[in-house]
Amino acid sequence: MSLPKEPRQLMINLMYLVLTAMLALNVSSEILHAFEVINQSITSSNNAINEKNEELYKGFDEQENQAGQKERVKPFNDKAKMAKSQAAELIAYLEEWKNRVVDEAGGREEDGEIKRKDNIDASTLLLVERKGGDTLKQKLLDAREKFLSLVNPAEKARIAKDLPMKISEAEKNDNNPQGDWSTAYFHNMPTMAVVTLLSKFQNDVRNSEAVIINQLADEAGDIQVKFDAFEAIAVPTTSYALEGQKIEAKILLAAYNKSIDPTIAITGGGGAIKEIKDGVGQYEATASGIGLKTVKGRVAIDLGGRKEEKDFEFQYMVGSTGASIQLDKMNVFYIGVPNPITVSAAGYSLQDVFVDIQGADVQQDNEAGLGHYIVKVNKPGEIDANIMAKTENGTKKAGGMKVRVKYIPDPIAKIGGKTQGAMPSNIFKAQRGILAVLENFDFDTRFVVTSYEFSMLPKRGELLGPYKVNGPYLDKDRNVNDLRNRAKPGDRVYIEEIRAKGPDGRIRALNSITLLLL
Repeated sequence: MSLPKEPRQLMINLMYLVLTAMLALNVSSEILHAFEVINQSITSSNNAINEKNEELYKGFDEQENQAGQKERVKPFNDKAKMAKSQAAELIAYLEEWKNRVVDEAGGREEDGEIKRKDNIDASTLLLVERKGGDTLKQKLLDAREKFLSLVNPAEKARIAKDLPMKISEAEKNDNNPQGDWSTAYFHNMPTMAVVTLLSKFQNDVRNSEAVIINQLADEAGDIQVKFDAFEAIAVPTTSYALEGQKIEAKILLAAYNKSIDPTIAITGGGGAIKEIKDGVGQYEATASGIGLKTVKGRVAIDLGGRKEEKDFEFQYMVGSTGASIQLDKMNVFYIGVPNPITVSAAGYSLQDVFVDIQGADVQQDNEAGLGHYIVKVNKPGEIDANIMAKTENGTKKAGGMKVRVKYIPDPIAKIGGKTQGAMPSNIFKAQRGILAVLENFDFDTRFVVTSYEFSMLPKRGELLGPYKVNGPYLDKDRNVNDLRNRAKPGDRVYIEEIRAKGPDGRIRALNSITLLLL
């Protein structure tokens, strides 16, 4: 096409070209404005979904704090908190990419508006040429798998199908012959369009978070068992007593499901379960051996795919026509603590009855009254406890029993009530030291941690430590206190070689503590 020679025609043609360019610019501006409106809508939607998710988290916490619900709800609430943490991390990561693209395109105005919404070079440089899109894609894929790992494996396939977070592979075409995902989404894309797309990914994250939380709530509800029968039960503290002794019993209303029989196992004390019918087990044993007997066992029940187990214990006294010793705590003497016992002898006044135990220090318990003694032992094994009675013809043996002598069991080392698992970093920083806890032990005694080794593995870094510390505290050693104050989510804490001293003077080696900070 040749250029016109007449000035008038040349002017007309130039005006036509200018008008065409202006129309093209106007269309581009309208498209960018449309992306901006969509981005604002998605951002508002993300905020609304986040508020609803927060209500679900609040509901989980309220259920866990309800009486009798903690053991049922806590495992699912812990997973929900993991989903929350994962979502927050990914949302922040996507927001960081928005800022990087905007900054590369020229930044923002003072009012926050993007200066170069039509810039197509920033996204191409950062996300395609520098492979940032590949990292972003992998981050989304990893987060999707982490979300799915939190639900019941039997439901994983169904949830995966409906989970909004999905990465579709790009189709090959003339502009993208390799079918590269980053090229398909970010090559020559205006900055406003990229920001909108990243907001869309954030929306997928929030919606996926909601799907996972709702699924966990459903799973927590599925393990509840509906009780359809009730029975009044009275459990005495002892099934044998002498005149003048107190009789105490626990009376309660027990609920059970007739169609779901538990599994009951006797783990100590002899006897067996004769029958389990309508959710109730019948125990049977033949009494033998004079003294207090303790029966221990465990009840297990299937709560909709989740097995729940509870330990139980009860005691009974086997007496004779002569005399008896009642060990007020257990049928064993422990070294290092005062062991209370009660002694009686049929046909004798308590003023004429006393106990004789070779190899032990026996003192009258004046606060408890006649027939009550405190026994202290210092050597493990088995000793004879003899009941002696004063008669007109002198002192005679009225009865007795063999009693085991044992060391106090090892305590459990804990920090913040935990021996392992996850702990929020702010909760960890608030801990002052390590406790040696005696669980399910009837005596009033305690252990003190004498030393430990502390080390920490940062989320990104090498292992720091171990540092050996004397005593139970975390803030007494400068290195340990510094690591505690620097701890952040993702770090792992290892407390090992823990030693504790008890009332018997022995130094015990305790369990290690391993924590993942959230």
